[in-house]
Amino acid sequence: MKKTLIGMAIALAVSTHFAIAESGPIATVNTPDVNSAAKSTLNFQPLPQQIQAANMTAEFFTRFHYKATPLDDAMSEKIFDRYLKSLDGDRVFFLQSDIDKFSVARDKLDDAILGQDLRTPFAMFNLYHQRFKERLTYARSLLNSEFDFSQKEAYRYQREKEPWPQTEDEMRDLWRQRVKNDWLRLKLAGKETAAIKTTLEKRYETTLTRMNKLKSEDVFQLFMNAYAMSVEPHTNYLGPKAAEDFDISMRLSMTGIGATLQDRDEMATVREMVPGSPAALSGKLKVGDRIVGVAQGTDGPVVDVMGWRLDDVVKLIRGPKDTTVTLDVLPADAGPDGAHKTVVLVRNKITLEQQAAKKSIQEVKTAEGTRRIGVIALPTFYQDFDARRRGDKNFKSATRDVAKLLGELKKEKVDSVLIDLRDNGGGSLNEAVELTSLFIGKGPVVQQRNSQGRVHVESDSAGVVAWDGPLGVMINRGSASASEIFAAAIQDYGRGLIIGENSFGKGTVQTVISLDQMARSEKQQYGDLKMTIAQFFRVNGGTTQLRGVTPDIAYPSFTDADSYGESSYDNALPWVQIKPANYQALGNLKDVQAMLQVRHEMRIAKDKEFQFIKEDIAEFKKQKEKKVISLNEEERRAERDAREKKTKEREVIRAALEGKTKVAGKTDAKDGTKAEANKLPTQDDGLQGSERSLAAELAAEKASKEAKDVYLIEAAHILSDEIELLKSSKRLADKTISRASVKSKETN
Repeated sequence: MKKTLIGMAIALAVSTHFAIAESGPIATVNTPDVNSAAKSTLNFQPLPQQIQAANMTAEFFTRFHYKATPLDDAMSEKIFDRYLKSLDGDRVFFLQSDIDKFSVARDKLDDAILGQDLRTPFAMFNLYHQRFKERLTYARSLLNSEFDFSQKEAYRYQREKEPWPQTEDEMRDLWRQRVKNDWLRLKLAGKETAAIKTTLEKRYETTLTRMNKLKSEDVFQLFMNAYAMSVEPHTNYLGPKAAEDFDISMRLSMTGIGATLQDRDEMATVREMVPGSPAALSGKLKVGDRIVGVAQGTDGPVVDVMGWRLDDVVKLIRGPKDTTVTLDVLPADAGPDGAHKTVVLVRNKITLEQQAAKKSIQEVKTAEGTRRIGVIALPTFYQDFDARRRGDKNFKSATRDVAKLLGELKKEKVDSVLIDLRDNGGGSLNEAVELTSLFIGKGPVVQQRNSQGRVHVESDSAGVVAWDGPLGVMINRGSASASEIFAAAIQDYGRGLIIGENSFGKGTVQTVISLDQMARSEKQQYGDLKMTIAQFFRVNGGTTQLRGVTPDIAYPSFTDADSYGESSYDNALPWVQIKPANYQALGNLKDVQAMLQVRHEMRIAKDKEFQFIKEDIAEFKKQKEKKVISLNEEERRAERDAREKKTKEREVIRAALEGKTKVAGKTDAKDGTKAEANKLPTQDDGLQGSERSLAAELAAEKASKEAKDVYLIEAAHILSDEIELLKSSKRLADKTISRASVKSKETN
């Protein structure tokens, strides 16, 4: 089965510190004697199906990829460097002597793949695994040390361009600085010595435990992605588990109980429940409940899942529709030895609506009254490929959902529509084309050029306009691929305003190939390939590759081209141009755009929130250049106090603008505790991930979602300005899109 894609960010790495290793000589490397705990390292070995999968992958990449590249010594060196970077990108685990030993494999990884002998990359990972345990074991030993925070000392936390430590003493000093920084963060957050030790001991222990849960599949996927991404940045290998997750993300559905789980304290903890799902409808599961056992059916044996990898627990809970699963649950409010409860649920199809298109309305006050801007937020261009192939008339589709929402917005009498594609990483090519046709009708949307140079124009011949009024599209640096196709087409046709940041710059098309189907394997064992097969071009002949889509009205941005986006990849395809497609623009927004730009700049010059954003961007870029952080307590306290002072000053300004007053120490709870919202949002608590309580984590996420979206509000004002300008000037209105012109195009 093949699925044509033009985006989607996929979580491919198992850890943030992965890299590569080699075989033969590395398997017998002598390592420093840290202690016996660190020495008890797992020995990962390649499985027969992985060896076959690697060989099939090389066949596809060298023959059918858009940028078909021989698997030779030159490619081996690229794989070697990328594998090392994925293992130890910050250069805090390996010594230079380890890297020197690895060098014998630098031009031999091609032989490992083609010769069906993967011992070398697995041996490299085994040494990484050993070094990882040694470093974390040493970090734990430092918790009984006394740190002197009065010293003038700095810690370089960005080390990707630094040399690997030369000696064990140099490595230990680096880790001493890391632990000292962890300690200082907690100390500045107000924690006492005993609490700091407990927190860090648990943190390092948890990190080691997670590392010990890795499997051969994780190692293989990491190595194969070093190969895939050395060919081209958006080519990936997906192991069987990753392939299943990718399918779920595209069809926005699965069969299960509808509970999102999180690993907390070695237990699968309920984080949230999908409305209308078996978990939610039962009333028996609550957020914070911990699943410690799973049984199939009502009479099956209960499998103890305490300490399991989360994905393995999820695999046991998922299953066919209308089948039963029994859960052994430790309630959220029960202690470790508390009474358990048994929850029996019948699995059902779960629709992941949180990733589906959603609508809202932004109201803009003007001298003439209130203008209503309909907003449709689209997180991804999703489609249930299999359901569509089967002829299911109700298959899940982003275009269908957006068309329905547009109909609802029409009934709510909105004046303009804004499509919010911020952080939309792409998805289905069909959806990108069909969604565009909802606004332009029939006509070319995007051009594809394959590896043979043949160009094919994608259009929706049955395109029916669902919205012919004023239109805006919001993008940011996270808007990629399908989002860029949509935004570029809207821009080239003069159909609407593009507002926000420069987009990602991904102008390539991928297809997903099932290696299991290629091998005619009845069970999932080989995984999938997400492989680049073409490059797409705008209807004007340009491409979004590398350069992205430039907004008509630009916002200040935290991102920079060197660190995020297509331009940050060292092997990205270049920007090129082909002949324009045969299309006719629907309007010309350049004149109105110039006037909107002036109004936008005048408005944000007086907007305190935009001033705060610009200040934060300047500070962020300044800190980014430093790459070091002080380990002196007095200096760090001064930096923290300055941040808190700035935050308090901003809150006073916001309160004054809102016509409210903030009363220090105001209480809103019956027990007299301060409102959670009164805490400074920028204060560093020194904690990581699940170290915070689940309630606090969920509250922070809720607050973030409900926070004032100044970019969205400003976009609504821009579209309101457009309506005003078009109403006031017939000349401008005639040059921009008219409802009649779209309808005419639709019926031709």
